[in-house]
Amino acid sequence: MLGQFETLLPLAAEWAAEEEARILREGVPLAEQEIIDAKAIGVREPERVRLLQVDTIPTPRHPILKAATGAIRFLTSAPRGLTLGHGIFVRSDCWRDRSLVAHELVHTAQYERLGGILPFLRKYLFECVTIGYPEAPLEQEAIAVVTRICVD
Repeated sequence: MLGQFETLLPLAAEWAAEEEARILREGVPLAEQEIIDAKAIGVREPERVRLLQVDTIPTPRHPILKAATGAIRFLTSAPRGLTLGHGIFVRSDCWRDRSLVAHELVHTAQYERLGGILPFLRKYLFECVTIGYPEAPLEQEAIAVVTRICVD
């Protein structure tokens, strides 16, 4: 998988950009509490963020990308949410769940900090391939920030 990483990355970025455009077009803005959370998390442009409610989180249809996501066990366990830049897919049964949206907003802040879709995916997916999804530092950062933000 690591040997194919640089070949797969542009395909993943293209898919992510297309899906982000869909979310930005069809999604809804953050609610007041979500904007407060986004600012506390460090999202620079919370007004650009959109949430799109879906029954299942979409996965890439491209056969090579589909196989790659399965190989690294990414998007295979019915994820509750997925962030693509300023667009966030949220599964219907988790709609407006504060801790989930906050977790995804951490990823939005990471996209902003790292410079967009391609740089984020390069780092995030490399971590998933080499370290594993649950232990990936960007994923661990999201978990830690949510623990701090969502303490009521």
